[in-house]
Amino acid sequence: MRRALIAAITVLGSAGAVAWGVQAYRAAGPLREARDIVVARGTAAHIAEQLRDAGVIRYSLLFRAASFVTRGDGALHAAEFHFAPGVSLLQALDVLRHGKPVQHFVTFPEGITAARVATILANAEPLSGDVMVPPEGYVLPQTYGFPRDTPRADILHRAHAALQAVLLPAPAEGLSAHDVLVLASLVERETALPAERPMVARVFLNRLKLHMKLQSDPTTIYGASGGEGNLGREISRADLARADSYNTYAITALPAGPICAPGARAIDAVLHPAETDALYFVATGHGGHAFARTLSDHTSNVARFRDQH
Repeated sequence: MRRALIAAITVLGSAGAVAWGVQAYRAAGPLREARDIVVARGTAAHIAEQLRDAGVIRYSLLFRAASFVTRGDGALHAAEFHFAPGVSLLQALDVLRHGKPVQHFVTFPEGITAARVATILANAEPLSGDVMVPPEGYVLPQTYGFPRDTPRADILHRAHAALQAVLLPAPAEGLSAHDVLVLASLVERETALPAERPMVARVFLNRLKLHMKLQSDPTTIYGASGGEGNLGREISRADLARADSYNTYAITALPAGPICAPGARAIDAVLHPAETDALYFVATGHGGHAFARTLSDHTSNVARFRDQH
């Protein structure tokens, strides 16, 4: 009789523990505010300690037991995960098994230089690995998402692949893909107005056919600034006379390479330029440009808009 009583008490105690465990498994957890938490690779016990220390769960032993009982649902992954306020043990395990890692983002704006790309990558703390300066122009400006600890080299590889996809159409006007990229970088720096880009592209193409100097100020700035793309002052006559492979006031050809990373719209403008015989353009001072077919008309435009300044 005494042994039977002890056995009954033990069974009732075990049943009570199980009932408590099931309730605690589904109950809201202690996390008061949403948090992104880096879960390092390790055993269930190691992960339980991390989550307890981060305030996601209360009982590390219960976490270990629950992860073992539900092991058929999948392995626990290591990554940076987002945990909602009050996340239950059940929900936390689901995040660790099936949740998507937290996405971070890095943006390369249109017209960015290679040096600036390297700076942005260096300052992106969630990335890992060495910082490399890419070849000028050979990244596609846009926003790239990535999980924490993605190598910086991977972002550059993706940005280069994205650029190649944009350059896939047949080169325009007999230009190579590299020439298209170089010319698009000039278009990118000459105007921020999408509607003008095909016009600017055609002017440059017309001048190339006639073996005229492109006389693009941004190329002079690029060379004189050592690739920074910004002089911090007005262009001087000495800058215009400077003999380098980028200064299109000194050479009768495209510059030696891109002067920035052009966006997809600038590349498309070179691939699909406007139909015009214009050879000149000048800034109006209001964000746009005035285009002209003859030097006489261009000279008049220069005088008119200079007077407005």
